[in-house]
Amino acid sequence: MFIPDFRPSRAVIAAVRPSIDCGRYFIKRTQGETVDLYAAVFADGHDVVQAEVLYRHESETEWRIARLVHTVNDDWFGQFVVEKQRFYEYKVRAWVDYALNWQQGLIKKVQDGQHVEVELHDGLPLLKDVLKLIQEVNDQDNYKQLTLILDAIENGHYLNSLSLATSTALKEILTQYPTRKNSVESQTFKIWVDRPKAGFSSWYEFFPRSASPTKGRHGTFKDCEALLPRIADLGFDVLYFPPIHPIGEINRKGKNNAVTSKPGEPGSPWAIGSRFGGHDAIHPELGTLEDYKNLIAKAKEFGIEIAMDLAFQCAPDHPYVKEHPDWFVIKSDGSIQYAENPPKKYQDIYPFNFECDDWQGLWQELLRVVLYWIDQGVTIFRVDNPHTKPFRFWEWLIGQVHRDHPDIIFLSEAFTRPKIMHELAKLGFTQSYTYFCWRNSKAELTEYLTELTTTEQREFFRPNFWPNTPDINPWNLQSGNESLRMVRLFLAATLSSNYGIYGPVYEYGIHEPYPGKEEYLNSEKYEIYHWDWSKETRLTVLIRLINQIRKSYTAFQTTYNLQFCPVNDDQLLAYYKGNPDKGEHFLMVVNLDPFNTRQGMVRPPFEKIGLSPGTPLLMKDFITGNTWTWYSEYNYVALNPNVPFHLFKITRA
Repeated sequence: MFIPDFRPSRAVIAAVRPSIDCGRYFIKRTQGETVDLYAAVFADGHDVVQAEVLYRHESETEWRIARLVHTVNDDWFGQFVVEKQRFYEYKVRAWVDYALNWQQGLIKKVQDGQHVEVELHDGLPLLKDVLKLIQEVNDQDNYKQLTLILDAIENGHYLNSLSLATSTALKEILTQYPTRKNSVESQTFKIWVDRPKAGFSSWYEFFPRSASPTKGRHGTFKDCEALLPRIADLGFDVLYFPPIHPIGEINRKGKNNAVTSKPGEPGSPWAIGSRFGGHDAIHPELGTLEDYKNLIAKAKEFGIEIAMDLAFQCAPDHPYVKEHPDWFVIKSDGSIQYAENPPKKYQDIYPFNFECDDWQGLWQELLRVVLYWIDQGVTIFRVDNPHTKPFRFWEWLIGQVHRDHPDIIFLSEAFTRPKIMHELAKLGFTQSYTYFCWRNSKAELTEYLTELTTTEQREFFRPNFWPNTPDINPWNLQSGNESLRMVRLFLAATLSSNYGIYGPVYEYGIHEPYPGKEEYLNSEKYEIYHWDWSKETRLTVLIRLINQIRKSYTAFQTTYNLQFCPVNDDQLLAYYKGNPDKGEHFLMVVNLDPFNTRQGMVRPPFEKIGLSPGTPLLMKDFITGNTWTWYSEYNYVALNPNVPFHLFKITRA
């Protein structure tokens, strides 16, 4: 018969949250964020239990401690703040608190009218253990207080010792100095802490080859430098380019994804590699490596980081095809398998075979590529189609990168099934594209945002909302309706703390679709465009205003403070975002109907603001500049398609 050779604790710890897949993956935070911790803690019988969370940064040897508080039933809650980048670890510790249990027993017996002189003396060993802890930290005040209680009990002053032993003052001492005898600990969990940009960023995408001020000339990095003031003026802090590498010449695609290209057509930037080099080279018409590094440095002067597109795939004339043909799938006829997603065909792209015999060599080379660009100054990677590469490859690569470069941000571009998107986020991707493009109705938006912000997803999946991309011209924007375009921009920028647009297509209202598809006709993916970058539209005005508000108020710098508010119209969406610590309270009301004025009664979240329902509120609309005073619990709003939203800053009237 097996009997443990140690004394098991009577305390039980269960259901520690947050934890992802029983601790298989780490949760995520950014510097300065709080971890809200929940656990079920209990013991057999009716004894008093206590619990705490132990946490520390990976560079620390000593644990920090934050006590948990009992909430309801056997549920406990605690908080701690993560301050530094890289990994933290945390665990829960619990114990039967014999000293507090003794005091509680005294109180119950006294309330029952019992004489407890023996019970008072039973507590002396427990109190003396606590006194030793107090002596160790030289807490003179509590030492004197506890010594006084011990003396009263030992000297037989029954009424005085009873009063002291059942006092709130003693309870506070016992709570502050637990002996933790026979404690038990949960498993240890991890947190990855990113820099603040991981949680709050505003992205702008354009094709650098379309940056030239001269029609008919290929854009360069120097042309992009000239556009930095515009990007900064609009309020964006991440500038993302499609791949900047040499573009394949074999099987190059033509206009509108034509299978063959005409002379002079530039091809798709995602068909990477040619006689000019591969993933560690730059397309010669864009400029040199020094030009690219100068652009990165110049962008930083404007508070902008340049994001690189990381597309692990090759054109047929990529150097890898000759040097490492075994890294690709060879068909029975000797040809290399090009990429397919039936009915789509990508004759200009060869996918890697991650199950090849030299898979380790392939992994090492792709890591080398990432580290090479980091050495050139790249700090953000937008990763193309990560769901078509093995999960364990990404977990290894991101882990290797973050070991020496914790600042690096990886955005996952995976529009696929939810569990696959979640797995990529769990294994290390910093941010993730989402289904925002296809969530349009009030019910869809409410359900999706509730899922993102209130379920376990909030611990590992950081959404980045994009109303459009070069690959996605959503059905809802293909009409060209300006009101709807403004609404989608507003929703993306105020619902999510990370968002982006593909421009200047978006702000210039380009919307004509390829017939029957969610794609752009005459897509810039296959052509060089010439833009009037000085052009102002209602969208540029709105973008500038919204980004200014986002940067000015911390309430918009997290996704997870969202609360939807009641409003009695199925085309009006109302939601609150706030930071009570800074006195920031905002109410957004949006008309989702792009053709008609909608009106309804909306209820502000008085409880979030800390006011009684119906307290008069001063409502300043940052969109129009108008101010109203609301005197009721429910208040009238009306929005027309011309100005389809309110962004109210709420203060007490």
